[in-house]
Amino acid sequence: MTCASCVARVEKRLGRLPGVTATVNLPLEQAHVTITTPDDPTTPTATPADLVAAVRAAGYDATPTRSSRPAGERASLGRETRSGHARSTGSGALAGGEHGADEHGMGAMGGMDAREHALSGHTMAPGHDMDPDEDTSAPTDARGAELRSRLVVAAVLTVPVVLLSMVPAAQFTGWQWVVAALALPVVTWAAWPFHRAAARAARHGASTMDTLVSIGIVAATGWSLWALLLGGAGELGMTMMPSLWPRAAHDGSSPELYFEVATVVTTFLLAGRYAEHRSRRRAGDALRALLDLGAKDVAVLRGGTEVRVPIGELEVDDEFVVRPGEKVATDGVVVRGESALDTSLLTGEPVPVDVAPGDEVTGATISTTGSLVVRATRVGDDTRLAQIGRLVATAQTGKAPVQRLADRVSAVFVPVVLVLAVGTLVAWLLSGADAQQAFTAAVAVLIIACPCALGLATPTALLVGTGRGAQLGILIKGPEILEQTRAVDTVVLDKTGTVTEGRMTVVDVLTPGTSRDEVLRFAAAVERLSEHPIARAVAAAGTGSGPDDESPATGADGVAIGSDEVHEFRTYAGHGVTGVVRTAHAGVGLGRRVLVGRPAWLAEQGVAVDGLREPFDAAEADGATAVVVAWDGSARGVVVLRDPVKESSHEAVAQLRDLGLRPVLLTGDNEGAARAAAREVGIDDVVAQVLPADKVAAVERLQAGGARVAMVGDGVNDAAALAQADLGLAMGTGTDVAIEAADLTLVRGDLRSAAQAIRLSRATLRVIRQNLFWAFAYNVAAIPLAALGLLNPMIAGAAMAFSSVLVVGNSLRLRRFT
Repeated sequence: MTCASCVARVEKRLGRLPGVTATVNLPLEQAHVTITTPDDPTTPTATPADLVAAVRAAGYDATPTRSSRPAGERASLGRETRSGHARSTGSGALAGGEHGADEHGMGAMGGMDAREHALSGHTMAPGHDMDPDEDTSAPTDARGAELRSRLVVAAVLTVPVVLLSMVPAAQFTGWQWVVAALALPVVTWAAWPFHRAAARAARHGASTMDTLVSIGIVAATGWSLWALLLGGAGELGMTMMPSLWPRAAHDGSSPELYFEVATVVTTFLLAGRYAEHRSRRRAGDALRALLDLGAKDVAVLRGGTEVRVPIGELEVDDEFVVRPGEKVATDGVVVRGESALDTSLLTGEPVPVDVAPGDEVTGATISTTGSLVVRATRVGDDTRLAQIGRLVATAQTGKAPVQRLADRVSAVFVPVVLVLAVGTLVAWLLSGADAQQAFTAAVAVLIIACPCALGLATPTALLVGTGRGAQLGILIKGPEILEQTRAVDTVVLDKTGTVTEGRMTVVDVLTPGTSRDEVLRFAAAVERLSEHPIARAVAAAGTGSGPDDESPATGADGVAIGSDEVHEFRTYAGHGVTGVVRTAHAGVGLGRRVLVGRPAWLAEQGVAVDGLREPFDAAEADGATAVVVAWDGSARGVVVLRDPVKESSHEAVAQLRDLGLRPVLLTGDNEGAARAAAREVGIDDVVAQVLPADKVAAVERLQAGGARVAMVGDGVNDAAALAQADLGLAMGTGTDVAIEAADLTLVRGDLRSAAQAIRLSRATLRVIRQNLFWAFAYNVAAIPLAALGLLNPMIAGAAMAFSSVLVVGNSLRLRRFT
């Protein structure tokens, strides 16, 4: 495919099939096809063979590269469809075909490999009828080499043609015959891809950008050959004076030659197409690099022995080894070992993440410090990397609503231009002008009007923007999301796990008389035996454990050396825990019965808490969680815990405000905790103590008040609100349900990514609008000039080629987005 007209024709053919919705992407040369199974089982359903046949009927060829199971049968980061009228849906991709197998000897493939090769231009099935010369813009290395060779030959031969035609002093006797001999290889062999594509479209009763180019080149060459052989321009001694304005070019002596126009247009268009090809290859680099992150082989433990096998042979529940410097082969859970994982390739986060037994790891991350044994939990298309690739690829093959006008215009653009060119020719002749002037204006209209910039305006920006987002850990699920980010004015933030860390941490120990360290030490000793989240936080604070602390050595009895011993441990669900703590002081054993829990329960146990009731109530009123620690029948201190605000949250909220968004904190937590977190990050509007259904109602109330709402969340309880919001952003560290319901996924657990995602979306939309403006303005302004005879066809060809390169170059600016 070479232009938006090609895209429209393929989409139209595919759309005629029952239950088929297709979106064709010009830079990727892919169609994302959704087939809806009708309720009536007797109604025929389109098959992959039907899809390929439809593409061939449009004048092209295709290869099915991937087929997805119906939505709902596979856990995925992306939603396949929102249609509520079908029993099931399935989606897949078609890649533009090419003759022969690819450089690796591969034919049509399935799964991730197929998509990867399709995106890099290597999915080609043998036996296709299409010749590589027919298409000059698909992003394949072989096609780039072909373009380059034709461009070099055309450029070398065009230079003397232009010099002899434009410099009268260089026009020796018989120069015009030399020019004809040099020009013919350019307008035939070098321009052959344009002629072949135009002929193929004509066989199917259609027209494309190549139709305009081919007709222009043939017309200029045909006129020149007629003038040379029959019109008197072949006489020896004839000279030709160049002119910028075509109307002044005719002096009445003999018809002009337009060999230089035909050769320069061919050379400029080949140069523009080659530059466009290289730019489009660069535009897809981000996704190709992402899909290439995965490990190629893996050391699997089979019967206690390491066996290195290709990654495709790894199965769920296999255990495999990851050594320092190696990539984690697939998603899994650490069984043995500890290490710090470099996750920057997937999340953009430079700080390594510490993992230990029981922690989940993601494929394609790199172990930096230690060896791990990992049990595989997801393989193949179900891995996080595969889901990210699938999501990004689907987004890149979509279309933003802003492109609809361009599509409608492009569908009828070429026929309209052909009519305009004929009309220009007739109008000039009827006005009394000679045939040369009329011909010159008509050819200029043909050449200047090629709509390639329209076809590239949106998809190239999407390709670069979504690819850059994937590098930054921002996954945009579809191009329509770009429109939504522009409109939102309110951002609703979930508290737990989004603004805060999502885990309890000891922030204070209130002691009227006892040592703070002693209270925390006794509380930690007892709580260490409990699995409650509050108990784990107290235990961690009492031992001073942190990511940089070394684990203490343990004795034969499994108790840490130098730690307090706890006997007679007992837990009272919802109330507290007790235990006898024995410490060693100068060799003398001392046992104390320690109680940790709520004041009411301690009172039931005969412990007086009057002296600590006031600080306990104050802490709880401020939104904190508090427990009282007692021994020897007396309350000794209050341990205060909070879900701490993430270090980046205050900066993130400030960035959201800078984008013109009003932040609102929405949480199921109590009013005090919500207000405390809101004060810390600078949020004024707080909605607290809401159930999941109430979160949806809160979003609806904001929308009813005229707000366009973006929602950021991470939990199952946020899923409904994420779906209800005008724009849903899910933290990638959250649940699959939340990720499914959102429009954007932030792979990192950093709230600053939300502001970055909105900025990237708006920047991508801005580039799309700039591209479309240039494409429309260029044609609107240039076609009348050409029709009035004020535009030399040679200059028209250069301007048309430049417009495509400008659009792609403008899109590539998104590669530098930070």
